[in-house]
Amino acid sequence: MTTADSPATAARRPATAWPLENAVFSAAMVAQRLPWVDAPARALGLDMLTRDGVTRGLLALLRRTRSGRPVQLSTPFGPFLLPLAAADAAGLLAAADEAGALAPAVGLTAGGQRYGLSPHVPLPSDAAVPPAELGALLAEDVDRVIAARRGDGTLEWHDWQRGMQRLGRRVVAGAAAVEDTLLSEVLAAATTAADSRSYAGRAEALWRRLAPHLADPDPASLAGRLLAQGPGHKGSDPDAAGPAVAHALALLSRAAAETVLQALALLAVGAAASPEAAVAEALRRWPPVAAAVYPVRADFVWQDLAVGAGTEILRVPGWLRGLDGDDRPDPAGSSGMPPLCGAPTGCAATRFAALVAEHVVRAVTEAARPLLIAPTFTADRLPDTLDPRTLVVALEDLTARQGDGRVTVTRPTAVPVSAFGYAPAAYGALAHASADRLERHAQSLAACAGNSGWNTDEEGERFRVILLDHAERCATAADGVRHAAKRLTD
Repeated sequence: MTTADSPATAARRPATAWPLENAVFSAAMVAQRLPWVDAPARALGLDMLTRDGVTRGLLALLRRTRSGRPVQLSTPFGPFLLPLAAADAAGLLAAADEAGALAPAVGLTAGGQRYGLSPHVPLPSDAAVPPAELGALLAEDVDRVIAARRGDGTLEWHDWQRGMQRLGRRVVAGAAAVEDTLLSEVLAAATTAADSRSYAGRAEALWRRLAPHLADPDPASLAGRLLAQGPGHKGSDPDAAGPAVAHALALLSRAAAETVLQALALLAVGAAASPEAAVAEALRRWPPVAAAVYPVRADFVWQDLAVGAGTEILRVPGWLRGLDGDDRPDPAGSSGMPPLCGAPTGCAATRFAALVAEHVVRAVTEAARPLLIAPTFTADRLPDTLDPRTLVVALEDLTARQGDGRVTVTRPTAVPVSAFGYAPAAYGALAHASADRLERHAQSLAACAGNSGWNTDEEGERFRVILLDHAERCATAADGVRHAAKRLTD
């Protein structure tokens, strides 16, 4: 009998991990909620003993013992079918999606808690705002967030997040939605409630909030372009366009707030050479949807693997990174596993969100130079995880001149984070930073007092003296704080 006449290979169930493998993998998953356990291993240069190092080591072992095939694992968060290669994960999910066998995906936190993801809705590629028009559309909101820096040039997370949400509303829903902060709040509530009993009520609230912006859409926005595609087009009906607009707004808001900040940090340490490369690397290394669970609701077969209803497929792109050599999948998810969305295959809204993120990074870096304050890392030792809410990034003015009578941002050294629980040397470092900031403020006040504009009348001279008094007090305080810092660090 020839090979062509041979019967097809019978589909078989996925292999099950051994008890010891389950135990080690479970321990690695539980350890994900304890970031401090990585510190000793990193301090000794033993990256293989970090949480992600141990997990990748086990996955590499499973790939060898299971011929690289997906394996069934038992964990404290439930039993999962885990693909052991990025290509297998993409192929497995694509086959399940084509067979209509998947229920909506849910996110999985490091602590094992499940949360809703924005329901994936296809977005027509011609609805996206053209790249040539994005710069002008983003300029006002980028300028606002740069102007909202602290005195030491750092970006406060909540101010940054609100600014990026404002930007997202302008790009997706139009100029009339810019001040509609409640739209972003309702969208966040509906997204986190996805796949839960309260989702229907929150989705209705979201639609009511979005409807006025779709009734008379801004032609420059994504919603306006989607609704202007002509009679009979699927997106030309506000009822049909609403879910796609909501999905694009959810993804863009997250990319602008989180991925852009991570990309600025990568540029600050020299780990990327351009805004495009920085955004791509941030999405690849720290995908906003770091882990997702795909419930299987109907039997299907992928290659020779039979996957039964009730199985849950676990997708964790970060764990597979580095196991496939230098192969880097498309970070915008054109071929599968989009980093911003729970879609089992590509997502046009993710690609558009990544494009907007690139333009935001470019606009910021054209006006300021990003500096990483905390946490500290280098281009050759990037962290496995990077929560954007913990990032302290400063923006240094490119055109500011010292001594011109203005409080300028030159070299931000103050770290505006809590020092509770730090060692004395860490308190000393913070105190040194505060002393530097006080000294620069004293210099700015003195430069302002030296302006000839105060010479015109008696009131001006009196105010000049007040400025000089303030400058002297700041300089004296800086000396005192620096003396205390020296005691702490010695």
